Amino acid sequence: MRLKTIFLLIAVVGMAAVSSTRASSQGGNAVPAQAVAVRAARLFDARSGTYRANQIIVIRDGIIADVGPAVPIPAGARIIDLGSATVLPGMIDAHVHVYAGTSATQSIQYRTAIAIANAQKDLAAGFTTVLDMDSRGGYGTVDMRNAIDRGFIQGPRMQVVGQSINQRASTPYRSPSPTFYDGYAENKNVNGPWLARAAVREAKLNGVDWIKIYTTQDFVGNEIRVWKPDQTLINSPSLTLEEVQAIVDEAHRLGLKVACHTYGGEGLRSCVSAGVDATQHALEIDDATVKMLVDKKLPLTMTIDDLVALEKEDLKETGGKMSRLMLGEQAFRKLHKARVPIPFGSGATDDLPVLHGTQGDQFAYMVKWGMTPAEALQTAFAVAADSLNYQWNAKVGALEKGKYADLVAVSGDPLADVTEMQRVKFVMKGGVVVRDDLPGSGRGK
Repeated sequence: MRLKTIFLLIAVVGMAAVSSTRASSQGGNAVPAQAVAVRAARLFDARSGTYRANQIIVIRDGIIADVGPAVPIPAGARIIDLGSATVLPGMIDAHVHVYAGTSATQSIQYRTAIAIANAQKDLAAGFTTVLDMDSRGGYGTVDMRNAIDRGFIQGPRMQVVGQSINQRASTPYRSPSPTFYDGYAENKNVNGPWLARAAVREAKLNGVDWIKIYTTQDFVGNEIRVWKPDQTLINSPSLTLEEVQAIVDEAHRLGLKVACHTYGGEGLRSCVSAGVDATQHALEIDDATVKMLVDKKLPLTMTIDDLVALEKEDLKETGGKMSRLMLGEQAFRKLHKARVPIPFGSGATDDLPVLHGTQGDQFAYMVKWGMTPAEALQTAFAVAADSLNYQWNAKVGALEKGKYADLVAVSGDPLADVTEMQRVKFVMKGGVVVRDDLPGSGRGK
């Protein structure tokens, strides 16, 4: 059963909830017809990394109409006073997996229900925009993105890769649930540039926003294995440079961006050399590749939460000598020193204990690894927004006139204690309040 059928069934129920109000064209939730004015005693400026005091954010039709200290409140506007809370833009997570890994014991319907719950957990935690980096088979994330946009279900704004172009780079055996894989890109062995281009075209026809590829393998023979005896990563290359170049060229020709899962070596160099838009992980990155990123003005996403989840297993396998988290810290410090943009990306999934809705703990690692609290916060705002497709940086990542009214609030001061981002109390997406746990009264009147 194609997942569209599941979402259409959900829509029958959801339409009753939205039929009496207008739906946002890019948000998936009912947008109030009246103007909304949000009072913010302390607002985080995502560009400067500093606070602005006593701001008023005027919202019309889910869009910020004006923001500033002396902005007049329209007559009849709904006023939301957030008291002494710190107000920030809605966060962006540029690497999530709302679908869990395939399992022969789980139906598509069950996995879809879990995926919806995961998306809603991300939204409740303040991540109003996410980039899903692999649906684990099928194109369910395409259908979910569309269902959210049309107001059938609640969730963050989504850009999606659908299936990866994954020529056995992450698993040496068939999926235990092959019926879930309803396209040809996932099953296709990309041998040569023209087959690579064909896989990109197939994904485009299925409605994706991004193409994701895997260029390093983490198995030997038919055995999953990450580490060599000398405690370095295996990093066996998969796609050739010519194949990666063909994928990037075809994707860009079709208006798509490309992300690349890679840990190091030839596979990493191929991605950066070919101009992949968002390299992921890159744990064993050398100075020459860092320079290439700088010269090409390309970002690199470090999924720190993912690495934290793998720490115990890695230390056991290497006798306590090395882990992907240790390598990640070294790479992160090197990238930060070189001023390579590092978009926020957690790797949230159900396959590892990187739970959706808990990604805010990643900011503390960024600060520990050399960023200021302001720099760490900015990775989830303008830095992540700049990495998205379709020039979404014009619509998300900052609280500015003309952008979506996506904002969050925390009780404390995240520049003094960045762990405040783990305790988001208020979430608005497109002018609609989806969470309000702040103390006090008088909001929404």
